[in-house]
Amino acid sequence: MEVEISGQSIKLGQFLKLVNLVESGGHAKEVIADGLIYVNGEPATSRGQSLVDGDVVSVPSTGDAVTIVADGAAPEERRNS
Repeated sequence: MEVEISGQSIKLGQFLKLVNLVESGGHAKEVIADGLIYVNGEPATSRGQSLVDGDVVSVPSTGDAVTIVADGAAPEERRNS
């Protein structure tokens, strides 16, 4: 699944709320601390982590994966191009 964001980046905690994986910033902090969220195949460590175009946020326990599609990101700003 792809999710488009406005701008060139979004914080992980905000993104998790945007896609309804968590209810609040505190909940985001908990699921990240519990090792339930991965970014580009690596365990996430901070809800303040910036996500850019092409990043993949996944929840291995559910099999869900979401690819970030940033509005207006230049090709050189994309991590996975």
